[in-house]
Amino acid sequence: MASADLAVTIGAIKMKNPVIAASGTFGFGREFGRVLDISALGAIVTKGITLEPRAGNPPPRLWETACGLLNSVGLQNPGLAAFIRDEAPRLAACGVPVIVNISGDSLAEFCELASCLEGVPGVDGLEVNVSCPNIHAGGRPFASDPEAVYRVAAAVRRVTGKTLIVKLSPNVAGIARTAQAAEMGGADAVSCVNTYLGIAIDAERRRPVFSRVFAGLSGPAIKPLALRAVWEVASAVRIPVVGIGGICSPQDAIEFLLAGARAVAIGTGNFISPMACLEVVEGIRSYLEERGIRAATDLVGRARGHAGHTAGSHSDEAYVYEPKERKAEDDFAAGKGRSHGGEQ
Repeated sequence: MASADLAVTIGAIKMKNPVIAASGTFGFGREFGRVLDISALGAIVTKGITLEPRAGNPPPRLWETACGLLNSVGLQNPGLAAFIRDEAPRLAACGVPVIVNISGDSLAEFCELASCLEGVPGVDGLEVNVSCPNIHAGGRPFASDPEAVYRVAAAVRRVTGKTLIVKLSPNVAGIARTAQAAEMGGADAVSCVNTYLGIAIDAERRRPVFSRVFAGLSGPAIKPLALRAVWEVASAVRIPVVGIGGICSPQDAIEFLLAGARAVAIGTGNFISPMACLEVVEGIRSYLEERGIRAATDLVGRARGHAGHTAGSHSDEAYVYEPKERKAEDDFAAGKGRSHGGEQ
């Protein structure tokens, strides 16, 4: 039998396999490039980039939990200018699609980041971190409001032609609506999910471990939750879903593909084993070839055919999101509203 075809496409990004190094734990690939062939990956997502350099949160930043890891790094990064100058040229020569994770405190910041990266060689796509606090909404994360997610996606879409991925937060009332908002705003894909909020308490000092109290939980502990989120999101949108959350083995990755993910991203698993990404690539290949399955794309959503209607489908009325901004424009065009001027 011919070797299995692992290739997948996310937006305009053609990946040789469905395994992505997730944002954060892979840095900019420098350290991992010393121990593995980065070009063998499907893609890499960089550490989150902001307009200006950020020092991040004071230590401790990491706290191991049962089957997981809490982190409160605080988006430490060198800033956009340093990334373009020092990291982008090297990444462009790695022979793998590069997706830059961007974080902003306002629509204007997201747009400036996207527009500045538009002409940078080797940058194939953007992953928009909507878990950032919105300074124009009292510091609430953009992800907490589907309308805010729609506006971020639509604003970034207007300034970039690169593949646009919106990274969804699980810390919301309805992740399927958030995913639909991203899709309607022009996202080419969504990555699902970011970390779950948690807290660690230092019993000896009788105080929270982290200076900001809350931290993000990742690792094997969140896998069943992330798998459910992928299932729900894949039911609600027609754009590709990138599954993230507790993926450490080929079987983990295959389960996410069967649930509806087009690709998977490995984060904390890279800390457990620096070779995790490559091991998952080879494990998926073996799984396909041992079962006579032609391509990785043949796995996508296959488990969904064995679930009842209550498990979710495109027709579910609970998963219908209409942006207020678009509705207002439609109502005005239909003569149902009047313009009152003022700030837009």
